[in-house]
Amino acid sequence: MIPNEKCTGTGASRAAEQSPSEAVHAETVNSTKTDPVVSSRRDALRKLAVIPVLGSAAAVNVLHSYEEKCLAEESRKMSGEDAETVNSGKKDSIQGESGATRTTFTPPKRPRLKEKIPMSKIGDLNVSRMILGGNLIGGWAHARDLIYVSDLVKAYHTEQKVYETFYLAEQCGINAFLGHWSLGKLVEGYWKWTSGKIKFIADLGCQPDQLLDTIKRVLETEPAACYIQGETSDRIVRENADLDLFAKAMELIRSAGIPAGIGAHRIETLRAVETTGTAPDFWMKTFHTHDYWSAKAETEHDNIFCRKPEETKAWMETRKEPWIAFKVLAAGALRPEQAFRTALEAGADFLCVGMYDFQTVQNVNTFCQIWNSELNRSRPWMTPNVDRKELLRQEREASRAAAESDG
Repeated sequence: MIPNEKCTGTGASRAAEQSPSEAVHAETVNSTKTDPVVSSRRDALRKLAVIPVLGSAAAVNVLHSYEEKCLAEESRKMSGEDAETVNSGKKDSIQGESGATRTTFTPPKRPRLKEKIPMSKIGDLNVSRMILGGNLIGGWAHARDLIYVSDLVKAYHTEQKVYETFYLAEQCGINAFLGHWSLGKLVEGYWKWTSGKIKFIADLGCQPDQLLDTIKRVLETEPAACYIQGETSDRIVRENADLDLFAKAMELIRSAGIPAGIGAHRIETLRAVETTGTAPDFWMKTFHTHDYWSAKAETEHDNIFCRKPEETKAWMETRKEPWIAFKVLAAGALRPEQAFRTALEAGADFLCVGMYDFQTVQNVNTFCQIWNSELNRSRPWMTPNVDRKELLRQEREASRAAAESDG
């Protein structure tokens, strides 16, 4: 559940020192001690953020202590924090009846969060090594010839589900959400209704001739960083538009004091940018292998997003700017265990991964396992590691100083 932003002081300090799994579910467990009434939308969101196994419509009706205890119990089981049932090896089961026949359903085991995503920096911006991608939340599923899937993922990602996804990502150590600039309103709503602080990296997807005006508009929403969306960059180069747009865009974004990036799906786009002498604060470039069946189609049908991965890897080895690799799963065609390692070994400094809430914990565990292993990587890391404890200390000092200034 989403914690109350009024919780401060030693209680908040203790919560910050808990293990990742405990931090996710500490307030869920504590909520069973009282009988609070959900009196506002914000309260409801706090109570439901990390319970993706329940439908939103049904979960909103959780108003009484009995139901809250059931949800708290389910929440603990989801993270593996229920020592009595999980650690003892006992199976959780749901019993149902069909006529005179009684059937026992055993739900699948849910992964436990083992550790949080490591932190790094782009310029002065602290960013987690894994970034939550926005295509699924925005409804861009890249489902090849399955024409209904984009509508399906939009229907799944209700406003509340998006908030739950943001909050779960934050509890897993993911501190940034990257998506089309139009999704900024969702992030603002999340900030308003919850205590969440996820950073918004805005992609500036637009017509090339509208790029500078779009940047001015987006900067009014105060994103943490902006970058020229890949298709927009590709079009500027493909349509022989003014390549000076790249330099002008970087200057305009940086005027707001935030990192400025350039995205691309095609390596030819990055080579064209290179000829102008323009260097962004970070590159946003697709990367994935082609060892999945739909990549073998004779023509492109929304099935391939990095046509020349080896050339991309070689080009990035010549650059000193940070690289955020995206589409590393080829829009769900590759397994994370394979794709995350391949992208990190190719030289990516960050991975932007679109994922559902029910995939988040496992993806974080997979990333961390790979991160902690030996990586066959020739490109140096272009961004430093950031110690989470030190970062937390700095944030507390900044909050204390701000409070003293206001007081």
